[in-house]
Amino acid sequence: MSDTSGIPGRRRAVVAVLATLGLAVTAATAATLPASASAPTPPSGWTQVFLDDFNGSAGSGVNTSNWQYDTGTSYPGGPADWGTGEVETMTSGTNNVSLDGNGNLHITPLRDSAGNWTSGRIETTRTDFQPPAGGKLRVEARLQMPNVTGTAAEGYWPAFWMLGAPYRGNYQNWPGVGELDVMENVQGLNKVWATMHCGTNPGGPCNETTGIGNSTACPGTTCQSGFHTYTMEWDRSVSPEAIRFYVDGVNYHTVTAGQVDAATWANATSHGFFVILNVAMGGAFPAAFGGGPTGATESGHPMVVDYVQVLQSSGSGTTPPPSGNRDAYSAIQAESYDSQSGVSTESTTDTGGGQDLGSLANGDWALYKGVDFGSTAATQFHARVASGAAGGVSGLVEVRLDSRSNAPVGSFALADTGGWQTWKTIPANISPVTGTHDVYLTFTSGQPADFVNVNWFDFGH
Repeated sequence: MSDTSGIPGRRRAVVAVLATLGLAVTAATAATLPASASAPTPPSGWTQVFLDDFNGSAGSGVNTSNWQYDTGTSYPGGPADWGTGEVETMTSGTNNVSLDGNGNLHITPLRDSAGNWTSGRIETTRTDFQPPAGGKLRVEARLQMPNVTGTAAEGYWPAFWMLGAPYRGNYQNWPGVGELDVMENVQGLNKVWATMHCGTNPGGPCNETTGIGNSTACPGTTCQSGFHTYTMEWDRSVSPEAIRFYVDGVNYHTVTAGQVDAATWANATSHGFFVILNVAMGGAFPAAFGGGPTGATESGHPMVVDYVQVLQSSGSGTTPPPSGNRDAYSAIQAESYDSQSGVSTESTTDTGGGQDLGSLANGDWALYKGVDFGSTAATQFHARVASGAAGGVSGLVEVRLDSRSNAPVGSFALADTGGWQTWKTIPANISPVTGTHDVYLTFTSGQPADFVNVNWFDFGH
């Protein structure tokens, strides 16, 4: 497929950014968790303009007032294989797209006895989702990615994304009309990608076909083993205009109008968008991480969607709070901070891969908002750390609650572990903690040199 064919490519060429993405392959899966949450009530100043809670009888299809099915291997007259090289045939059958009777949508890829794959792809009938002048738009879904990892996940490519309204019926004007990828994942990796596509292809101001993107690990439970809330907030109340991407309330990627020329931004954003949910199999994005599907790929693991909602604000509304809190007793990835000073991220060779916080020295800190300790007090802190500090260099890893000026509730000392990627899990006692708190990791040393890297941390009783 020609790079100039106007294809919604969704990462058909990502090799150039692999070194910075810090990819993690989880070694095992966990039982599918029930989706028990309804869409949160809009905060003051916000209006709900679209909601589907996917309520309906088990085995039924989607509400066709809200959604339309994309079927086959392309749009009518559009690029083959949906423009991405994926290998499945999309259907409207309830084997591939159905409600489960418990308020969830399942999009399930299936392989038949001949080795052919089918799956599902739906998009909103509406194409007018955009913020009002001077206001904001928030598009959000709570979902669980297909609960499959390792070789069994090769080729899986779930996505929650949006295309500019002018694409519908044209199918040749990508990426100029804009694409906003709120959630993408491949190969069962514990990562979520967010990307804006715009401009011209290949190259251009938006670095196509890669786009302007970033990734992060899912907070708490892995992307595959639990539900997470994926959000795009498009803000016309600020200058330059900004599009922000979140997972569980953590803002991990922002694109602003100042990053591209005015014409490129206007062409990509001066119209409405429609929302798409799908699970592709194969294509260029999975190919960049080993390919698939293969004979080892397991059929039948659905993306489970609890709700999709769209909110608008005139500009005076407050940003909706995160839909959930971090679990103190599950691993909190260090790079998933909400704010920081002095830290950097890097790829890690620790078990599970991903990224760590590196180059930590005296005075550095990282903030993790909304950590839920529950009603039974936590008394233990564990951190996965490494150090290649020179002889005589050491420091303290400290835990503080709600303010960096508060006294630490616990800490441990660390010196050289044998190298900056030689990892140890260090426990420490902490004062009893209950309830929900903002957690600060602070780093204190009597020397100015870096003394620790941190991969993840959690708490225990």
